Amino acid sequence: MRYYPVFLDIINKSCLVVGGGQVGTRKVLTLLDCGARVTVVSRDVTPELQSLSDQQKITFRRGLYRTADLDGMFLVIGATDDELLNRKIHFDAERQHKLCNIADRPEACNFILPSVINRGDLTIAISTSGKSPALAKKLRKDLEKDFGDEYGEFLHIMGALRTKLLSQEHAPEAHKPLFEKLINSDLLEAIKQQNRDHMNDLLLDIFGKGYRLEDLQL
Repeated sequence: MRYYPVFLDIINKSCLVVGGGQVGTRKVLTLLDCGARVTVVSRDVTPELQSLSDQQKITFRRGLYRTADLDGMFLVIGATDDELLNRKIHFDAERQHKLCNIADRPEACNFILPSVINRGDLTIAISTSGKSPALAKKLRKDLEKDFGDEYGEFLHIMGALRTKLLSQEHAPEAHKPLFEKLINSDLLEAIKQQNRDHMNDLLLDIFGKGYRLEDLQL
C-alpha cells in the first residue's frame, strides 16, 4: 500500500472520535490543536476529556456508538479496543464516503496518521505506510534533535517578509533569489543564539531598509 501524502485543513470541521481512553484523548488533542470541532462518543472518558467537555471545548455524548453519530462529520477516528465496533465504524464511514482512521489498524483506514514534528508553522510528517509505527517514532525523535524551535521562528519571519513584499506589489518571481539567499545565510543560527543585531544585519543586507525585525508584522 502506498499512501498519497496530504495535509488537511480541518479548521471548524466537525470531527468524531469514538473512544474516550488515552488513545482517544491524544487524537482529540491533536484535532483541537488543528482547529477542529470535536465530538467524542464513549461510555467513559479520561479526566482530561471530561474537563474539555465541562469547558465546552468538545462535545461529549456518553454511550455506545451509533451510525447516526457520523451525520455531518468530516472525518471519524476510531480509538477503541473493540474489533467489532472498529469494523462497524469503518463500514459506516466507507458507505458514507467519510475520512476514517482506526487507531493501530491501517487495514481499516482510508487515511493514516503520521508521526509528526511541529515547530510553529513547520510540520514534518513521517510515515512508514503503517508498516512500523515504532520506526516512525524513532525517526521523529532523531529529527527532533535536528529541527529545534528556531525553525518555527525562522518560518514566522519568512512569512512576514513574504507578506510585506507582496503588499508592495513586488513580482513573486523576484522574491525567490532573496529567500534563497536568506535560507542559505546563518539566520537560523542567529535565531538560535537570539542575536537580534545579527538578524537585523542579515535582513538589511538582503532586503534593504524597512525590513528589520521591528518593521515586520511579527
